[in-house]
Amino acid sequence: MDRPRATRLSKSCILIIVVASVERFAYKGVSSNLVTYLTEVVEMSASSAAKSVGTWSGVNFMLPLLSAILTDSFWDRYSTILASSLLYVVGLIGLTSWALLQAWMPCSSLFLPLYLISVGQGGYNPTLQAFGADQLQMDDDSAYDSEEEKTKVKSQFFRWWYFGICGGSLLGNSIMSYVQDTIGWGLGFAIPSGVMALSVGSFLCGVRLYVYKQSKEHKRTPLESVVQFVKDFISSFIVRKVRLQSRDDDDEEAAVKLELQAKSLNDLSRMKDDGIDPFIRSEEPHPSVAKIIARLLPIWTTMLMFAVIFQQPLTFFTKQGMWMHHRIGNSFVIPPAMLQSTITISIILLIPLYDKMLVPLLRMITREEKGITVLQRIGVGMMMSVLAMFIAMLVESKRLYESRKGRELKIFWLLPQYAFLGISDVFTVVGMNEFFYSQVPNTMRTIGIALYSSVIGFGSFLGAFLIDILEIVTADAGGKSRGWFSDDPREARLDKYYLFLAILSCISFIMFTYLSRYYNSSTNSVN
Repeated sequence: MDRPRATRLSKSCILIIVVASVERFAYKGVSSNLVTYLTEVVEMSASSAAKSVGTWSGVNFMLPLLSAILTDSFWDRYSTILASSLLYVVGLIGLTSWALLQAWMPCSSLFLPLYLISVGQGGYNPTLQAFGADQLQMDDDSAYDSEEEKTKVKSQFFRWWYFGICGGSLLGNSIMSYVQDTIGWGLGFAIPSGVMALSVGSFLCGVRLYVYKQSKEHKRTPLESVVQFVKDFISSFIVRKVRLQSRDDDDEEAAVKLELQAKSLNDLSRMKDDGIDPFIRSEEPHPSVAKIIARLLPIWTTMLMFAVIFQQPLTFFTKQGMWMHHRIGNSFVIPPAMLQSTITISIILLIPLYDKMLVPLLRMITREEKGITVLQRIGVGMMMSVLAMFIAMLVESKRLYESRKGRELKIFWLLPQYAFLGISDVFTVVGMNEFFYSQVPNTMRTIGIALYSSVIGFGSFLGAFLIDILEIVTADAGGKSRGWFSDDPREARLDKYYLFLAILSCISFIMFTYLSRYYNSSTNSVN
């Protein structure tokens, strides 16, 4: 095993970063343009495609919660990664086969490979993140000469991990959507399948390089773990006063730096400047994670509308772009799904600006060490998402006006709403990760990232439910029109839908602001 150095990462760390970035390429290569495939090839209506993509995306975000419980209580990480990655590849190959044989396949069978991908990804992503943290060997003092060396290695690993997943997402959004729209869907799904299979093979080749850790705690069976979780969750409503504890060990802090994918790299040094050791082990006993989740449930609920907005680029934003002029010259076609890359680019550009410019400026005003608290950061992002919906409403109103005049609006009008969602991502998604993870004890640290995932997952289900309700309410009496979600670009009223989401999000923001007074994110406790 190579000894980690402050100036370079171990081979196992580098390999896992590459594997994670390839997985993001494969996933984004399928998910970013899926609504186009469902409407243009499978010939679903816009609303049905949006509900299907939303529900599928919700399952993708919810399954990590279940896999985290099972992995932390029963399975080891390496075996979980291996089994889930194989399911992932089988699902991608099945999707490719379906696209090639689409003329002879019933439409309902398409969802079998899609949900097989969901199951594979549900076990793969959170476990790979925790397994990557294991490779840093933060609990092995003999592997490092000083605490400063530990900090440098963690920071370096974090930067490359974040660069890898952003780079993979960016390439998946841009390259694969172009291949799918201009060359063909068979090749467009075959490439993600092939690269994912190669990444699994590469992961297996590193078997002798990895650090393998076993939990020191008693391992329950999966059934015992789920039963205990449910019992604790119910009892938490009876016992009202629960204090939330902080994370507390070296290895866990490595996972925090890894899993809070856009967390400020300066936070650690600022804590040390204040004389606070972020890696010290807490001697206080931790409550069950079910009680912690129950205590966080009120503020968790207020974030669901942000999650509904979070799904719009995958669904109606892309459909909106399909109704607009998306050619440059006479030959080059801009795939509408490619504009989702704007969000990733915004995140990559804004993260360093946030740390280097905005935080020092806010610190002068608020006298807060981080500029603003974690909950304030979430709130700012929520307001940015509301602004994105208002902008989307205005753009769609203009598109509808031009369409009724027989003209097409250029697709570049959509860039501002994508950019504002990228800005909101920097604030809210990062803040949610940091806030929820800070409330979870180290005994179930994999659940930290799953708590954030559950917000996005339930929000996706809520979005699909809202489409169902609005479709019923706004459709005409004869059922000839789908109301706001008509497939006719001159009749669809997505502008009203965006306004509806903006209003609901404003209400959620007000509730969030009120409930935030009862949470203290800096001390990881609830008042």
